[in-house]
Parts: sequence; C-alpha cells; structure tokens
Amino acid sequence: MTSLVEAPAGVELRELKDLAEVDALSQLFGEIWGTSAASLIPKDLLRAMAKAGSYVTGAYADGRLVGGCVGFHEQPDARTIHSHIAGVLPEYAGKSIGYALKMHQRSWALERGITAIEWTYDPLIARNAYFNIVKLGARPAEYLTNFYGSMNDAINGTDDSDRILLRWNIAEPLDVTPPSDAAARIAVPEDVETLRATDPDAARIWRTRLREQLAPRMADGWRVVGFDRTDGYIVEPPTPTGDLS
Repeated sequence: MTSLVEAPAGVELRELKDLAEVDALSQLFGEIWGTSAASLIPKDLLRAMAKAGSYVTGAYADGRLVGGCVGFHEQPDARTIHSHIAGVLPEYAGKSIGYALKMHQRSWALERGITAIEWTYDPLIARNAYFNIVKLGARPAEYLTNFYGSMNDAINGTDDSDRILLRWNIAEPLDVTPPSDAAARIAVPEDVETLRATDPDAARIWRTRLREQLAPRMADGWRVVGFDRTDGYIVEPPTPTGDLS
C-alpha cells in the first residue's frame, strides 16, 4: 500500500509483519541501545502493533536488517502518529538510512490521511537536533523533563532523560521565516554521547544548563525556529499581543 520511497543504493525499506521479522527488529534495537530487547521494546508488543495497523518498518542493507522505525496512532481526532523509536546500527550511520526511514514513514502516514508525526529526542544530542529541525523541518513543541526516568543504557547512561517533543506537520510547507533580532541562541555540547563516557559530571552540567535555559522559554511561548551546529538552538520570543492603538 505504501508508495515507494527512494532509499540509498542497496537498502530496502519494508513493513514488518511476521514474528521472525519483529523479533529481529526487537533484537536490533537492543543491540543499538546496548540493553536487552525485552526491556526496550519486546517482540510481542511489536507483533501486536503491526497487527493493529501501527507503523513497524525495517531497513535492510544487502539483505541484513540494519535499522528500523516504530510508531503508533495517537487519539483519533489528532490525525497524528507518535514515532516511538528509530535507530540504525552505528556502522551504517551517515548513509542516509535514517532519513529514508523518516520519509517512508511520512509517505505511509499521508496515505492514511495522517497530517503530522510526533516523536521525542534528547535535546543535548546536537546531530539529532540538526537532523530533526533542519533536515526534516520538524518543530519542538514541548520540553519534557526526565520524561522516561532513568534508562541506564549504552546511549543514555545514568543521565536524566530530558526530551523534546517534536511535531512534524507533513501536510504543510515548512515555515522558514528568518529569525528576528530578538532571537536567543542556546548552546549544546558538540558530542554529548562521548562526554557522558569520558566526563559524566560535565554532561550532567550541560543537561542542567540546557534545561534551565530552554524549558522555561518554551513554557512561556518561545518557539524553536532553527538549530545551528555552532550556536545551538535558535529560539524566538512570543509575538507581543494587546491593544496597540
């Protein structure tokens, strides 16, 4: 049913249905996150989600499962799916497989009359912020403090699991209005994943700093309108309202 989406050479994207396929995807996610598959997203849950018509897709490179993406429907009137987890094996990073998976998910959603995709990501990871905000054009909607609690996997370590909830309006053109002079810039570390392994205390300081600068602004109506690899998040203050007469 899903329209063909151009994938990198040698890569096939397909929805997963049978038990062996979803079991392999569950194991893959466990390998990527360095934790048990059952604790991350077990095969029985993936099997049920696929049967119920949720989005469960794998990426195969030369016949090997190397990545995947899973999403489920939000409340009916929202016309939105929540993309819960997506990942690619480290040795296949930088090969546009993650981008191909998101575009496949976009095509799948549009065919079903779904107009937006939402997901969460760690706002400290600069490469993910750039991919989500700049390359895809998704926009941060909410700052979620320690959203998942302690995760204790190879990617998150023992850090708090602060997340940004993104909204990708896939049926609308991206608003590319340039930032105003009032825009603020909020920095993030160049590579927090390495920092967590080499200096976890410094990584936690970055977490607190970003939370204190970004969370209250977003709660007060500031909009994240961009991300710069050097300057970090670009946030615009809310438009003034009131009687100007």
